[in-house]
Amino acid sequence: MKLSFVIPCYRSENTIETVVQEIRDTIAAHNAAASQATPDASAKTFDYEIVLVNDCSPDNVWQVIKKLASEDAHIKGICLAKNFGQHGALMAGYGQATGDYIISLDDDGQTPASESFKLVDKLEEGYDVVYGYYKHAAQHLFRRFGSWINKKMAEAIIGQPKTLRTTSFFIMRKFIVDEIVRYPHPFAYISGLVFRATKNLGNVEVQHRRRIEGESGYTLAGLIGLWINGFTAFSVKPLRAATFIGLLCALVGFAAGLYVVYQKFLNPEIPVGYTSMLATLLFVGGMIMFLLGLIGEYVGRIYISINQS
Repeated sequence: MKLSFVIPCYRSENTIETVVQEIRDTIAAHNAAASQATPDASAKTFDYEIVLVNDCSPDNVWQVIKKLASEDAHIKGICLAKNFGQHGALMAGYGQATGDYIISLDDDGQTPASESFKLVDKLEEGYDVVYGYYKHAAQHLFRRFGSWINKKMAEAIIGQPKTLRTTSFFIMRKFIVDEIVRYPHPFAYISGLVFRATKNLGNVEVQHRRRIEGESGYTLAGLIGLWINGFTAFSVKPLRAATFIGLLCALVGFAAGLYVVYQKFLNPEIPVGYTSMLATLLFVGGMIMFLLGLIGEYVGRIYISINQS
């Protein structure tokens, strides 16, 4: 049995060696314990590989990766020609992963590589994908709020199960990774690809630690861009929301127009101007949005067909 650890690297020249060593120590400790187990025990040893993806980092991390790969045959290095973001880097790493189980984790030490076998054990209960989740996340309030918003939007738009808690520390079976790397389009969103491939998902609690050094590479603009990418890649629900809002505005405008006419009949002295104009604008604007939403529905179905979602 073989494990593949896929790690996107960005501004981590001072942390990636620590993460790699933690993986080595974890595998060695597990295999030593498995080899000493009684013959009737279920413990087994694991081979492993570590796939490090340099996401065009501005620091010296690629030199560190090359050094690690030259010293250890278990390590593969991939250098991207431009910055594709975390999800693009993961896709590149998945394409080179050969393990039976593939584990994704961060390069900053926050995700506990030492608890990787918690994910392995949970996966072997019969799940296809298992996410580690943090009871107490060592993140700023802004990031925790952003994660909560992301979870609620993912539940509403791309079908994330309400009971599932997703993080960047997760394990997948090889056939799920093979399905993910078949995605031929830009703007990959890993969670959307996972939810498209399987509904057999699990959770297991793990620790969450302070990063070894530095700050998160995600800015507010970067997080918003990631959300927009994810929620437009695998769903036409935003288009349907536009259709619904347009229809609602048209109905409000139509009802307001009827009310203006009714009031005019009751009291011919009432001046009609601003109210009737507002009702007309609401109705016309709502109908335009509604019709654009219908057009968008057809465009969305074409997009979903091309995207194989």
